[in-house]
Amino acid sequence: MRNFFPIFTLFQARLSRYIVLWVFASIIVIEFIILIPSYFAEEKRQLEKLESISEATVDSIKTLTQQEEITSNNVKAQLEQIVYQSKVIRGIAIYTTDGKLIQTLGESPQLSFSDLRNSDMLHKRNSKGNRYDVGWSNTMLPGDWILIIRHDASEVQTKLNFFILRIAVLVLIISAFVTSVTMIVLGATVIVPILRLRDNLQTAGYTLSQDRTDCELHTISEQRKDELGEVMRAFQEMFDRVSREIARRKESEEKLRIEQEKAENLLLNILPQPIAEQLKEKQSTIAKGFSEVTILFADIVGFTELSAKVEPEELVSLLNEIFSAFDCLTEKHGLEKIKTIGDSYMVAAGLPIPQSDHADAIADMALDMQKEIYNFPILYGTKLRIRIGINTGPVVAGVIGTKKFIYDLWGDAVNVASRMESQGLPDCIQVTEETYQRLQTRYHCKERGYIKIKGKGLMQTYLLLSKKGHPEPSP
Repeated sequence: MRNFFPIFTLFQARLSRYIVLWVFASIIVIEFIILIPSYFAEEKRQLEKLESISEATVDSIKTLTQQEEITSNNVKAQLEQIVYQSKVIRGIAIYTTDGKLIQTLGESPQLSFSDLRNSDMLHKRNSKGNRYDVGWSNTMLPGDWILIIRHDASEVQTKLNFFILRIAVLVLIISAFVTSVTMIVLGATVIVPILRLRDNLQTAGYTLSQDRTDCELHTISEQRKDELGEVMRAFQEMFDRVSREIARRKESEEKLRIEQEKAENLLLNILPQPIAEQLKEKQSTIAKGFSEVTILFADIVGFTELSAKVEPEELVSLLNEIFSAFDCLTEKHGLEKIKTIGDSYMVAAGLPIPQSDHADAIADMALDMQKEIYNFPILYGTKLRIRIGINTGPVVAGVIGTKKFIYDLWGDAVNVASRMESQGLPDCIQVTEETYQRLQTRYHCKERGYIKIKGKGLMQTYLLLSKKGHPEPSP
């Protein structure tokens, strides 16, 4: 039905229905107000036609009474003949001037002599509307008679009903035309733009709730100079402002996210991730004891002598290249880099998250470090060499400092690992008895013998050669 009767689609809008119904009701009320006086005017006009018939009858009586040879009986006979022959006059009542009823011809009128006392002519219509009585007093009728004539008013009521029906049909036609035109004009100028604005509000609300600004809105920038046009422009301006604010906020959030990511990456470069999380939670003291970890110290042999031959920038670049390669190995084996001091590199396994194969992980790291150093070229006639020391034991780990903080290890196991490196051999990996006991079944190790360790006396040490199933490295 929508395609054939587009006007009905406009009635789906509640505002349209309300306005059209009010317009329709207003027209009906106005026409009803006009109809009431029109009805009475038409009724008067129809009744005046009946009075004209009575007037003709009275005039004929006047003519008879003016003829001397006409007697009263002749007049009565004439009146009786009028009642008998007329289709409109149904009865006549004849009174004397003193109120005495002389005779009633046909139907008795409802109007009585007492109703005529203060008027020359009086009208009265019965309650059913089908009879109409007209009284003619002696002041208007020559002689001593007063006539009250009863008329058949049935056609008057029929004509009035037809008059009302004709007016009602005309009112309905006018109302339907006015409301239809109102509906079409209202729909094109108000309802359709409002519905578009409603759709735009819903679309914009959903889009903004998703923190987006990429929504397609209906065109609402019609060049309207009325209040609706102002509302449309105000909405468009509001949406544009909100979109700009969202875009600026997103840009700020993206910049903040990048800066936070940089800060977090920088923090993760300094601290292990679990420790960084604790630090971000603003824990005042971060420290924990570990019953068993494996620590590795590595030192580049002859680096001090090399530094005297190389420019500072080149030296730092070389050291950065070496330690960057070690950092990749640390990440590869899932270890925790602790720190670098000069040309020394310290790494540990089994913290801050404990792991069962910490000794194996450090052993693999040490072997890979040897391979990595071996691949570096000869600089200024010097071949890079590395000395590595490993020990296993309990430590305490924590964060020290408030500004340039660092994650560090303490304990006798740390000191022994450092002594294993400082008193080790170039191109060798020296391990303690504790570490050897954990590696001997999976790695090739060679006994070095007892060496004197400061603060510890003589200690049995071993040299880690390779992993079983792999060839021993070339010296």
